[in-house]
Amino acid sequence: MNQSTYPIGTPGEPWDENDKALWLAQQHIRRSYKADVLDRVEALSGRDNAPWELLWYGNLPYDQGRYPLVVFKSKPWREDATSVLVSGGVHGYETSGVQGALRFIDEYWQDYAQDINFIVAPCISPWGYETINRWNPAALDPNRSFFEHSGALEAQTFMAFLAGQNIDFTAHVDLHETTDTDNSEFRKALAARDNKPMTYWHIPDGFYTVGDLLKDEPAFQKAIIDAVAQVTHIAPADDDNRLIGVRLEQTGVINYPARELGLCAGLTNAPYVTTTEVYPDSPLVTDENCVLAQVAAIRGALTFVLQR
Repeated sequence: MNQSTYPIGTPGEPWDENDKALWLAQQHIRRSYKADVLDRVEALSGRDNAPWELLWYGNLPYDQGRYPLVVFKSKPWREDATSVLVSGGVHGYETSGVQGALRFIDEYWQDYAQDINFIVAPCISPWGYETINRWNPAALDPNRSFFEHSGALEAQTFMAFLAGQNIDFTAHVDLHETTDTDNSEFRKALAARDNKPMTYWHIPDGFYTVGDLLKDEPAFQKAIIDAVAQVTHIAPADDDNRLIGVRLEQTGVINYPARELGLCAGLTNAPYVTTTEVYPDSPLVTDENCVLAQVAAIRGALTFVLQR
């Protein structure tokens, strides 16, 4: 399949600025970042004796005042504690990553507060959240944009914030989903935008993780898979022993060159990193089950880090 199957663009040519503008004009608000995220952030910020503080690290300019960016940071910050980064909503349409991060803050952060410093960013791409989109308004994928001068404001703003914090992270858990729309919409649009062929990949039915090819930590990934297996099913490999076209490393685990691809999981120098992948379109799961899987992934990672 090639770009000619997508209704925007000229066959045989990558998108120009007019094509991108046409794509943007077709995007619409479909849910509320304020109601789903900011109102919950406000409620969490008012909790008595909470082991966190809120830091507002930017405001995306797409709609004045609509997209403030927030992280939760451990308070007090313990210099002798392990530091862990949790990020959600890098792809805004991947709902359980956003809600899983908020659920972890609400119900489980306190359990680890004495031993772990946290930075938790629940929704890095709020415009993508509201429009249920993989890209930002410039037709850029934030999760291919974590490098200098990428042009994706979501990635650039978060990178600048972390650089200012000067934290030596031990682990980073980046919360994602793989959905049926990856094939039906987003990869079609990508092929058209870049004038490149598209081949469908098999969407795995179940949870899996993507490790960093240059930081191969199989025991860390296994700890996450084992924890998630208690609440939902793990994706089986396809007939070629692959997931999304990538060779399986172990049950439910593949590796990507995270930094080379500009992935959020390659952002820090943490030795233990993972990208979680939940499949919300499976007939075997519910929205709640997907959120629980994300929370279990975070907790599995934390248990490993504390026991290492």
